Formats: sequence, structure tokens, C-alpha cells
Amino acid sequence: MPERFSLFASFSNAPRLTNPMSATIRYGAGSTVEVDLEPQQLLAACGAPPAGGSTDPAAALAAAIAAPLDFPPLAQAVFPCDRVVLAVEEGVPQAAALVEAVVKALLDAGSEPGDICVLQAKANAGFSAEELLKRFPERDGRGIEVVVHDPKTRDGLSYLAADEAGEPIYINRRLFDADVVLPIGCLRLESSLGYYGVNGTLYPAFSDLPTQERFRATGIDPTPEQIARRRHEADEVSWWLGVLMSIQIVPAAGGSVLHVLAGAPESVHRRGNALCSEAWNCQVPRRAELVVAAIEGDRGQQSWENVGRALAAASRAVTDDGAIALCTELADRPGPALRWLGRAKDLPTALRHIRKQRTPDAPAANELAQALQRVQVYLLSRLDGSVVEELGVAPVSAAVEIARLASRHRSCILLANAQFASPTAAEEAVGQSG
Repeated sequence: MPERFSLFASFSNAPRLTNPMSATIRYGAGSTVEVDLEPQQLLAACGAPPAGGSTDPAAALAAAIAAPLDFPPLAQAVFPCDRVVLAVEEGVPQAAALVEAVVKALLDAGSEPGDICVLQAKANAGFSAEELLKRFPERDGRGIEVVVHDPKTRDGLSYLAADEAGEPIYINRRLFDADVVLPIGCLRLESSLGYYGVNGTLYPAFSDLPTQERFRATGIDPTPEQIARRRHEADEVSWWLGVLMSIQIVPAAGGSVLHVLAGAPESVHRRGNALCSEAWNCQVPRRAELVVAAIEGDRGQQSWENVGRALAAASRAVTDDGAIALCTELADRPGPALRWLGRAKDLPTALRHIRKQRTPDAPAANELAQALQRVQVYLLSRLDGSVVEELGVAPVSAAVEIARLASRHRSCILLANAQFASPTAAEEAVGQSG
């Protein structure tokens, strides 16, 4: 199925611009693509919230936990002898600074370092015990536990309850044993790929592997009823764990933080949903022949999961038989579901196989396969070109090639921070509202 791509041949026929205008889109940890287009070519440049991000996320978090939504201040809700677990979701922007602020607040409230555990859904270089200790040079932070959740190790799990079907629910043992569980997560639009609401920070992120696989299967072309059922499961687990306060951030452009919310989970959900919608829903005049979709942020944002989200967003703004150009600093090699794209004889066969998979990359593979049925996909990344080509995707080696690609299309949309944004064409928005 994979084809050999010749970007040079495509660019050699690019039209000469007569009255160009320049636009810039950022990707990765500070890289940029600059495109020169005729005014009528550039339909929209979106994907950046109108308000700037917080210049001091730690200060914003300190203010949020001092005056939570519909809940007492954190200092009044935690007793010195309480065992406190900070459950940190994967991909939270500025996570290290946020964790530091919560730990500082707990220590100021009288908690002992040995009663504090930082539990990560996945490993983060900024959260090792040594790195965390460096953030408290003037006080003794020794004894703070830093742990990475392992969904495959049964000894690290505890039986919590049975679900409505009578199936056992397992959760990380440290969450089960904690007196206070403080989830720290990233709010997204309700339609975002693999998003199960505020309580999705805990479940299935800190459950066993079969549960995570079951949720991943739901994440592939789910119905509204399936999503609602999974979110209900996550809400129930939060209730069984006795979670009374949730800490969530609304992401800003560039891997920064727009808002920090803390308080009762339902209150955080309501306020966060409104803030996310205001920040990340965007309207474009019409679909474009080319959508340049960028994933901005550090390595934590450069994941296949976010590639899937970016593809889903870009697909809503591109015409059939058009093209999507993804600008990333992705370095992770494709997983088994993605690699199947290169082995399948055709895309329908690949899709049927992928939709039976429950590997972490299956939702992204599904989005890619669906996109390839409609459009050409280009990928700027840190991966070897042969690896990208095996997926049926055209590899791009430099930002200048994206600029040339944009110049040869009659219409173009620049979609920044595509892992968070959700564009809608104006005529389709009118149809939906009617």
C-alpha cells in the first residue's frame, strides 16, 4: 500500500506569488514554519486562544487551591496526618511547576514529606525523586514518594468495587490507600479524542491494562452513548475513591497554561468546559485544500496520541482530495496498530484490523487511516523518512517544504495547537445549529 513520494516534483509546479502575505505557525519547542501566500489563499489562521497563557502557572495554581470552586481551601481540607496522593495525568502542560506548587502548599499546611506521593500515569523526566527534591532547596523534601503507574503489575493494584455489569474495578493501590486523592489533569473539549471528562484523569489512567484496552476500543469511532457510558464509569470511580477536589488546567498555546481550576469535580467540569470551548472552538469560512496543523509544546506534547487529535481536528477543515500537513517534533516510533498501515494491502483492510486493536496507538492509527482515505497526509517530524513512508504518509524533512506545499494550493488554513483546537466550517456550523 505505501507509495513513494516526491515532494520536489510537486513543488516544481508551484505558482509564482504576485502579492504575498506572510504568516507564521509554531510547532514543537519553539520551531516555526513561515508561509507566504496570496491574501485569498489563506482562509484562516486559528488555534491560539485570544487571551495569553499564565506567566506563572504555580502562582495561578496557588490561588486556585486557596479559593476552590464550591470547596474549602486545600489547607483546610487536608490534615497533617493524611496520606496524600497527587495523581498526575499524562500530557499536562507545565506539570512539574504545578506539582511543585501543590507539594509546597501541602508542606505549608503541615503535611510530612513521607505522607506525600506523586503518582504519574506515565514517566516524566521532571518528576524523579531527585528532580523534585531540587525544587525545595530550603526545606527538607526527602521522603516524598515519586511513582509511575504500571497497569500490568497486579501487586500495584487494588480491587475497588464492581461495575454495573458485575465486573471488578481495579485501581492503583496508592490511590486506594490514600486519605486524600488530588487529581491533576488537562481539560479538553468534550469532542476530543480519548477524553473522558475531569474524572478521566483517574480512570482508566490508573487502572489495570484490560480496562485501559477496553477504553481504547471505545475511543475508535465511539457513539455518544459509548462516550457517556465511559465517562459515567470514570465518575463512579472518582466517587468510590472519595475524591472531593480536582485540579485541572485549561491549556494555552505553546504548551503553557491558560487557566488553573480547582474545586469540586463537577464544578471544575462546568467551568472548565466553558473555558475550553471559548478558547479552543474556532470557526473557519470554509474547508481548505490544505490544512497545516501544528503540535506545539515540549516532548510531552509530541506524541502519537496528539497526532491522532491533530488529524481529527484538521480533517474537519480540509476538503475531500485535499491535504493535511502535520508539523511536529515527534520522535516516538509507530506502535503496532500504526505499523499495520504499512503491511495492509489497502486502507479498508487496514481499518478493519485497526478497529480490533487495543494498543495505545490504535485510536491514532484509526484517525490516520480514515484521513488517508480522503486526503494526502504529510508529516514533518524527527522520524526517519522511511519510517514515515511505511505508514502511507509523505515525509517532510524541513519546514521550508511545508511553506512550498502551502504555496501550491488554492486555499490554506493554518491550525496551531491542533491537539487542542476544533475548527468548524461556517456553513457547517449554520447547518448544525439549524
